[in-house]
Amino acid sequence: MTPLGLSFDIEMDASSDLAFDDERVDALLTIRASPAADVPSPAPSAEILIMDRSLSMAGLGKLNEAKRAMCAAIDTLRDGTYLGIIAGHHEAEVIYPDTGGLARVDAVAKAAAKHRVMGQLPEGGTAIGTWLTRAKELFDALPARDTVRHAVLYTDGKDEHESAEELDSALAACTDRFVCDARGLGNDWNYTELLRITQALHGNADAVVKISDLTRDFTRLMEEVRSIVVPRVYLGLLLGEWFRLGFVRQTVPVEADLTTQQQPHDDEIHIPLGAWPPEKRQYHLSLRFDPDKLPLDEQLSAARITLRAERPDATRAPCAAPKDLLVRRLATRDFPVRPPESLTQVENLRELGMAMRACADAQQSWRYEEADRELRIALEVAEALGDTERLELLRAVSTTGPDGRTQVRRDASRGQIQQLGLRSSRTAARDIDPSSQEPNGGPVQRRCPRCKATTTAPEPRFCEECGHAFDSGADPTAPDALHDEPPGDTPVDAS
Repeated sequence: MTPLGLSFDIEMDASSDLAFDDERVDALLTIRASPAADVPSPAPSAEILIMDRSLSMAGLGKLNEAKRAMCAAIDTLRDGTYLGIIAGHHEAEVIYPDTGGLARVDAVAKAAAKHRVMGQLPEGGTAIGTWLTRAKELFDALPARDTVRHAVLYTDGKDEHESAEELDSALAACTDRFVCDARGLGNDWNYTELLRITQALHGNADAVVKISDLTRDFTRLMEEVRSIVVPRVYLGLLLGEWFRLGFVRQTVPVEADLTTQQQPHDDEIHIPLGAWPPEKRQYHLSLRFDPDKLPLDEQLSAARITLRAERPDATRAPCAAPKDLLVRRLATRDFPVRPPESLTQVENLRELGMAMRACADAQQSWRYEEADRELRIALEVAEALGDTERLELLRAVSTTGPDGRTQVRRDASRGQIQQLGLRSSRTAARDIDPSSQEPNGGPVQRRCPRCKATTTAPEPRFCEECGHAFDSGADPTAPDALHDEPPGDTPVDAS
């Protein structure tokens, strides 16, 4: 195999038996990428910064803070990185460089780029699909196929100056061409639009409700981008003759349905998995079949799963040992087959995300009873999963209603509710089980059953937060123990 800088490994969790009446087979794929022993020189990288300078950015010092954030991002770039900066409004203006492409940066180039950023003034509307299309054109002009291609954008408003169909068309054209992270700034953006962008472009979406936090967020984000090593990875599926693809969903670190991104490639179906740093990701693979045609009590290959990385010559070579998904349809009727616990966990995580989005949507449409109901469901599932990150978000918008039941705070800001919807897809907290030791042998966490605060003290007697007395005889690893912005952009004069 050609040296990649990362060593990939696939683990598969699936039941080998199918019930007599089953019509689908499911598997959870865990892919780990670790730094390779013989690491080649870093792959060339290209970064496009997309700054929203629409008219709504004029209020509350947003544009000034955004300029500081963009300049901080520029300062983090390695010398030699290709750079482009797009100032977006109802059009996409490339403000750096002025050569029509991307430019390699050094100290002098960084200073010139920051000078162009600081000179921007707010005007016009918001057309995110147009911005992304322009970024694609800049990336496409790069000569090296093996360049890591990453973009980041922020917006403080809705995508008001193009249709949903136009945004979808732009995303379809940009899929598998580059990775894009997105940030919602302030309160007036739309979380569903940001999720559409990042799920299509294998990025991460987040909210920066407090304007002054943008510089710190961008600096951290750009440091994370520097760890990307492999530009393009694909999940290759060679399906057995009786099987067809149902869906492929990324489940960790963020949820994303990748089914529509499938590509026919030789005899396989290829699913783009984006660019990779050293990290773990999980995918839920589901296949369909006609039970009347599937032989009984015979071991069959449902799929051969091969992970492939794109090489500089655009070929896609295996980068991990392949896995065979073998199944056997039972001949006995009414014989139950239990799914693996890992797949049950995945479905519970999905239920949590759906409840959070339903709560956010209902609250913003003033359907308060529905929002309260979905909030209670989300809190219950998050508690059961031990998902502390999303539990904290849910509690931040919760209060006790007149009837004594939990409800959404009526004074929660739009930004908080948008953040609830945006982070509904983030599942990275499940990467480390809070009821077990950390991978490096770190201490076991114990959670107070009353207030849910955690402690890593070896033998805690009392909760440091609420004073609850721990039962010294209890197993500390048991689940019970752990446990207003200015208006939007002004219309653009079509004339």
